[in-house]
Amino acid sequence: MKVSFYPVALLCATTLIACGPGKETALYPDVAPPVVEKKPFEIVSKHGHKRVDDFYWLKNREDSAVIQYLKDENAYVDTMLAHTKPLQEKLFNEMKGRIKEKDESVPYRLDNYYYYTRYEEGYEYPIYCRKQGSLDAPEEIIANGNELSKGHNFFDIDTEVSPNHALASIITDTVGRRFYTLRFKDLKTGNLYPDKVGGTEGELVWFNDNKTILYVLTDPETLIGNKVYKHTLGTDPAKDELIYTEKDSTLECSVYKSKSEKYIFIASGRTDAQFMQALEADNPKAKPVIVEPLQANVKYTVDHANDKFYILTNLDASNYRLVETPVTHPGKAFWKDVIPHRDNIFIETFELFKDYLVLEETTEGLNKIRTIKWSDKSENFINFEESAYYAGLSGNPEFNTSTLRYNYQSMTTPNSVYDYDMNTHEKKLLKEKEVLGGFNKNDYQTERVMAKARDGVSIPISIVYRKDKFKKDGTNPCLQYAYGSYGISMIPFFDSQRLSLLNRGFVYAIAHIRGGQEMGGKWYEDGKMLHKKNTFTDFVDCSEYLVNEKYAAKDKLFANGGSAGGLLMGAITNMRPDLYKGVVADVPFVDVITTMMDETIPLTSFEWKEWGNPNIREEYEYMLSYSPYDNVEKKAYPNLLVTTGLHDSQVQYWEPAKWVAKLRTMKTDKNLLLFKTNMSAGHGGSSGRFQALKDEALIDAFILDLAGIKE
Repeated sequence: MKVSFYPVALLCATTLIACGPGKETALYPDVAPPVVEKKPFEIVSKHGHKRVDDFYWLKNREDSAVIQYLKDENAYVDTMLAHTKPLQEKLFNEMKGRIKEKDESVPYRLDNYYYYTRYEEGYEYPIYCRKQGSLDAPEEIIANGNELSKGHNFFDIDTEVSPNHALASIITDTVGRRFYTLRFKDLKTGNLYPDKVGGTEGELVWFNDNKTILYVLTDPETLIGNKVYKHTLGTDPAKDELIYTEKDSTLECSVYKSKSEKYIFIASGRTDAQFMQALEADNPKAKPVIVEPLQANVKYTVDHANDKFYILTNLDASNYRLVETPVTHPGKAFWKDVIPHRDNIFIETFELFKDYLVLEETTEGLNKIRTIKWSDKSENFINFEESAYYAGLSGNPEFNTSTLRYNYQSMTTPNSVYDYDMNTHEKKLLKEKEVLGGFNKNDYQTERVMAKARDGVSIPISIVYRKDKFKKDGTNPCLQYAYGSYGISMIPFFDSQRLSLLNRGFVYAIAHIRGGQEMGGKWYEDGKMLHKKNTFTDFVDCSEYLVNEKYAAKDKLFANGGSAGGLLMGAITNMRPDLYKGVVADVPFVDVITTMMDETIPLTSFEWKEWGNPNIREEYEYMLSYSPYDNVEKKAYPNLLVTTGLHDSQVQYWEPAKWVAKLRTMKTDKNLLLFKTNMSAGHGGSSGRFQALKDEALIDAFILDLAGIKE
């Protein structure tokens, strides 16, 4: 196996690197990139179609040559971007300087306790805290993430308190591969129980006896949570009782508790279908009872109040409807509409209170919050004034209250927490996230525009820019972002890190393309499976709109997306490499057909209803027609920065590694092709609130350098 890297000391000359096809504007070291040996591997589909994968061998993280290759690529990034090091440092300091280091969340009340998290100056991780009876009471620390993270390069933490508030579970991942360990703490004494449950999904639910929990174990090969166990404190976890095994390899399990605290639900789901099982939370010996059996293309979730199950479902309702049913007869034959299906309004979620039903709904791509009083069916909408924004329900654990908590943000307004009195309709701002460094939201402007796709459909775009840096004359550099998969709606969110680009004259645009659910259930259906290419062409059409309407300079348009959005990046670079000066593909899913064929790869069969089942010829051929890795050609590509994490559990590192290796052998240009691997992280990148900023500073420096914006 030959993997070689030529250090800068051996080749110190410089060369002109094109920032776009035919445009040479930036100087970079004339250093040869890492060379990866081709080792042809034949892959034969069920349909007899043969493909040869020259870089299949990179699929082994235990191979020292693979690790060395990844390290060599990292060294190559450092060499090629060495001249941006001062800029990276400046960007990092800017981003860090906007963060209020000593900060805490708005407390929420549950029974007689107020729970919150806080950060200490100079530290990376949250501290989970509470106060009893009053916010003036002494603080109790549930878990200190900074103490628990010591000795770990990666760290993720969460907690879950028992119903009587006497115990807490401490949930941690120290690798980044989504294997969480559960520990248990006595909150009166501060002592940890000896019980240690490893390899879990990171979710658990307490039974009401305050000593029994339900959790999901993750399959070590597929990384799908498919076994639900019951653990009793003080017993050997090796002897935990198996409550349920999900035998369908396309389904993944999760657990949660009803707001009433009376029921525990086991959800088994995939992207197109889901079914639920219920257990009585007062009875640790209860057996799961199916609410409604699995049905193709039907999803539903359940909550409980007043001896009824309330169910949000897409059964006969592409935009979802809310139904109720007696707990004694939970099946669909007894479902009765509470909120019927409507063609123009999509129900995102709902919240139950003693006196009110609250709905989070989306109309024409903008979400609204509606309250309905049970007694007289009177309703009210919370008003929001900006043209592009997000408002979502958050932190409402109490049932018997008339106060609703929600979050609000826009591309110019930092995340803000409000309490809304459902009786008086008065709203109170509790906290707007403080952004330091001289930020003034009035310096920025947000817009919401509609771009016409090639098939006539209108695509929403959320845009933000700094007022004094923007001229609608086609001269501003622009970064366009999108996701477009799994029915996940991209909200017009605020990001203080983004300010470094905006303050240097960039326009930032979020394209709400098909595959998300911004415009309703059909928006998702029209961007998945055999309609997936709509996602890619929507993005390209939005790019052309931004250029034609002079929001973006034709020669300074950049694109960014991650994970399934990284697939989007791979597809558009194959489709329209001429359109973008640079593309940043974060943890990109680019080897679609090979991954979907290999059921031993984590999460594969779980994804068949999103992308397609390769055992079905039509779906195989459609995926093959757009898979970025399979469609790399001999042609010029834009400048590319590709990132991954060695321990990524969702998109395995070898997908972007193979893609980059193939691009190096095929592309005919001299543009940058950089590949950065975080050797100690997973899908989400670096953990900790400051370490992640270094990754962002590298990306911004790459973009700014190509845009010709010098400090």
